[in-house]
Amino acid sequence: MELDAGRCYSALKARDARFDGRFFVAVSTTRIYCRPVCTARTPGRDRCSFFANAASAERAGYRPCLRCRPELAPGHAPTDAVRTTAHWAVARIEAGALSEGDLERLAAEYGISSRQLRRVVETEFGVTPVELAQTRRLLLAKQLLTDSALGMTEVAFASGFASVRRFNHLFKTRYGLNPTALRHQGRPRAQADVITLKLAYRPPLDWSHLVAFLARRGAAGVEYAAGRRYLRTASLEAGGMTHRGWFAAEPLAQQSALRLDISSALMPALAPLLARVRRLFDLDANPRIIEEHLARDARLRPIVRRQPGLRLPGAFDGFELALRAVLGQQVSVKGASTLFGRCAAAFGEPALLEPVGAPREALKFFAPTAERVAGAKLRELIALGLTHKRAETIHALARAIAAGELKLEPGVAIDQIMHSLQALPGIGAWTAHYIAMRALGYPDAFPHADLGLMKALGLRKAADILAAAEPWRPWRAYAAHHLWASLK
Repeated sequence: MELDAGRCYSALKARDARFDGRFFVAVSTTRIYCRPVCTARTPGRDRCSFFANAASAERAGYRPCLRCRPELAPGHAPTDAVRTTAHWAVARIEAGALSEGDLERLAAEYGISSRQLRRVVETEFGVTPVELAQTRRLLLAKQLLTDSALGMTEVAFASGFASVRRFNHLFKTRYGLNPTALRHQGRPRAQADVITLKLAYRPPLDWSHLVAFLARRGAAGVEYAAGRRYLRTASLEAGGMTHRGWFAAEPLAQQSALRLDISSALMPALAPLLARVRRLFDLDANPRIIEEHLARDARLRPIVRRQPGLRLPGAFDGFELALRAVLGQQVSVKGASTLFGRCAAAFGEPALLEPVGAPREALKFFAPTAERVAGAKLRELIALGLTHKRAETIHALARAIAAGELKLEPGVAIDQIMHSLQALPGIGAWTAHYIAMRALGYPDAFPHADLGLMKALGLRKAADILAAAEPWRPWRAYAAHHLWASLK
């Protein structure tokens, strides 16, 4: 992130964790500098100075904040590697990575020891990884007890507890309540093999545009949209097993929340599923602050004000999105979706699902995995209608992900991943930025050579678009979506 006071202040007001470690804010009245995620009251713009690193802030005479502890911010230097990976390991814990209590395996994924991971997490959050995992399980159990009709045993296991006894003990110890005390007297009506939950978001939310964007770029048989209801198949790993099912989402009237219907087959993977769904719909964004920043630019102001609540469409799976991005190179949206549908039919597992509120044949496939595509013959990919070079690109991408050489999930080092992507044959800056935008949730990704952006801005040169977009940092990805939406 290139430092600009206005852009940094916009990110500071949003307390967006995606910018943690990318800059620091110093407050003139307290002579203290903080991370952009500090929970202290946001100071006035006139009292803030911004620095690219902690050393620069200290050279200017500022002291580190004792609350947010700038020394623990994720960084990009080699000495920060352990803290960076540990920071995102915590996000994995929140998504249920320790449901089986295997801290050793989680630490190994990031190339550090479990002792290192435990120490850094405890220093950063004041609690151990196991305590973090327990809190995550208890809060999920609380939501299930309140919003679903699941029985106590089902709630315990769906929340990640190994036994009902352990669940009851922790719930009573932490909250001083028997789990049944949280049950509404009139329990929610249960549907066969379906659980229903609420997912809150900050309004406004342009749900219609979000669903249309996802559906137009999805694979027939994997995703389906009808009215305001979005459905798709889902395949997740949990407990050493693959769990396959479906989910459906739609906005609740008069509430800033989505109704999420989930097939019971996905209950063992509920925590990671909820984390992915929130990323897919960008539910943790703060649209008012983002749009306020973008509307400062006269060119964007009328576009942003015409379509409030536009989100950054994410991805349910990193490889699936990257595959779709490569297929979309130099072809129309419709053409890329047709190719994507052929890939799903050829390499995706068949899905015998009958989701509530959808035609019987709406969801027929689970999306192709990197392992399946990596193991395919090159001629099988070419037979789908791909050029030889495009097939080679997809093969290389699938192999890199299947081998663990490339991770496409939020929290990875953006610069490093984009470099690795462009090192693969056939992947250039446009594809890398598009993948970073959607699969990695990077809010400042910007495929400036995109023809649609050129048309929306009335510019012919990519360099001119890059220059025009400079004031939109650090939200250029949102600006791109506003411009694409303005073409309709």
